[in-house]
Amino acid sequence: MKRIATQFVVWSVALMTLVIAACVAVALIVKRRVPSEGDEESDELTWVTIFDGGERKSRAKAFRGGTWLAAFGGGELDLREATLDPGGAHLKLRAMMGGGELKVPREWRVEVLSRSVMGGVQSTVPQTDDSLDRPVLRVEARALMGGFAITPARGEGED
Repeated sequence: MKRIATQFVVWSVALMTLVIAACVAVALIVKRRVPSEGDEESDELTWVTIFDGGERKSRAKAFRGGTWLAAFGGGELDLREATLDPGGAHLKLRAMMGGGELKVPREWRVEVLSRSVMGGVQSTVPQTDDSLDRPVLRVEARALMGGFAITPARGEGED
């Protein structure tokens, strides 16, 4: 019985090593082929934080959304100075062994659809009945051994 248990552990470790190596290889390929696009004024963005991290801020006049891919890294995406497009926005968040924080204005209406495996996505943005007539930021998040936090702006003087 001890021999079977030992073989199980050895094969499990070998399999996990292969899976992680494959994930690293895919992440490196994606990092080369998918560049980050957009600047602080852009209404749409693509942000790739693979094996690195950082902070990004948006001051868009009509933010429509985009994509953030975080693998083996992450960061902070700050939308507190952006204005949401009147038609709303759609933001895709993807994390694989990484993640980050998405900061939004407190008055934005945010809807989150998430799926995760050994990770998670949490939104602490308050929802009120008076926000139903406002544009909505739809966040579609996926996380594998990582995650995202979606947080509202804090009070004056806080960061």
